[in-house]
Amino acid sequence: MQLSHGGESSPTGAPVARWSVEQVLALAPDAASRKAGTRLGAAGPWSGTGCDASGAVWGLCKGSGNTPYRTVVDTTGPAYACSCPSRKFPCKHALGLLLLRVSDDGAFRPAEPADWAEEWLVGRRVRAERESSPAAGGDSARGPADPAAARKRAERRAERVTGGAQELEQRLGDLLRGGLAATDRSGYGLWEETAARMVDAQAPGLAARVRELGAITGSGSGWPVRLLEECGLLHLLDTAWLGRDQLPDPLAATVRTRVGLPMSAEGPPVRDQWLVLAQYDTPDGKIVARRIWLYGRRSGRTALLLSFGAAGRSPAQALPVGATIDAELTPYPGGGQLRAELGEQFGATTAAGPPPGIAAAAAPAVYGNALRDDPWLDAWPVTLRDVIPVPSKDGWQLADADAHAEAHADARAGSALPIAPAALSRPGLWKLVALSGGGPVTVFGEIGHRGFDPFAAWDPGEGEEGTGTTGGSVVQLV
Repeated sequence: MQLSHGGESSPTGAPVARWSVEQVLALAPDAASRKAGTRLGAAGPWSGTGCDASGAVWGLCKGSGNTPYRTVVDTTGPAYACSCPSRKFPCKHALGLLLLRVSDDGAFRPAEPADWAEEWLVGRRVRAERESSPAAGGDSARGPADPAAARKRAERRAERVTGGAQELEQRLGDLLRGGLAATDRSGYGLWEETAARMVDAQAPGLAARVRELGAITGSGSGWPVRLLEECGLLHLLDTAWLGRDQLPDPLAATVRTRVGLPMSAEGPPVRDQWLVLAQYDTPDGKIVARRIWLYGRRSGRTALLLSFGAAGRSPAQALPVGATIDAELTPYPGGGQLRAELGEQFGATTAAGPPPGIAAAAAPAVYGNALRDDPWLDAWPVTLRDVIPVPSKDGWQLADADAHAEAHADARAGSALPIAPAALSRPGLWKLVALSGGGPVTVFGEIGHRGFDPFAAWDPGEGEEGTGTTGGSVVQLV
């Protein structure tokens, strides 16, 4: 990502990153909001627009009524407020205001915030200070929890999960004795009833995996093999839970997470310059799960922020892809676990290039090493450096640039990663191909047993950290 006009000063002295159109649209909760926000990204409906050095922008947007909507955005959060009745977050007016900021710098003059915008900005800062101060209303102000009662509740739940795991083991045994091919005649009711039993046992993680088994049955050629593989992983998880007292602490924490027990972020917070690699939403039953991938410039750590939105509402947490935030992250426990909780943020978002990457040929080994800490991993995040998207017999691949050149010279195939089937039908694949134009690019995504799923890419002119070069913007592929 590049800064337009060199950026702006923030109270901390760091530049405030000017977002690109693509980064703004990535914050939209759905396609309808992106379309509506784009229509409002011109100066026509706006008046009273302004900005200040802290990264706040505001404006009045003419709507269907006599009173314009008051919209304000704190780009350092980001955080949004609007007087419109929309339940979407951010609303189309906030998106339109940010798009106007990107396309028409002259529409915003530096000034003190309008009274209504100042009131919200001050209130936001006060709430942030209150939440960060336990004495001013944090968790300790609500009084200490009863550790004995909490321990008893945890023990009762563990007993119920154990009963569910034992029952599931019996059902898996019956399934194998009866033959996997027979499950095609049983229909989905068998799996749904078993999943409901796991919900009763307070093991939502086991229930989710049982439902996935039901989706495999009759799903195409070779489905019994895939069903057997997933049954093996489910059996492994059952036995791991039943023998969790003999496991190393990190692996035991991973097992507790996999069966669905709630876990809290713990351990010392890690402050770093966190590059926002990707952000995307996926449906998860009646809620929407938002995943935000971050990379620590100093620590070299990759972290996942996970948030949820109720039916019809997008998750509140959103960060501009391609920017860097100075913030603290608190990791969750577990071997191989990447999830973290966003803590205090310091200063404003700043511009950044891509993270350092590895060759495509080295990526499978990275995934294999991660499986030793968490055998139930479907995929693992990785950044590929200097790769070229090339067509293959079954779809597309990402080939190392050197190996691709040798393959053309020697008329033989080089080392390449297949692009996951899920990505082949997304428009992002063609964005990646167009960005490359036959040349090497840097790509971030997840590698798993089905291939590599690309989430974001940087063009060839975008240099890695420490190279001193800059180039084009990050392109989101999901």
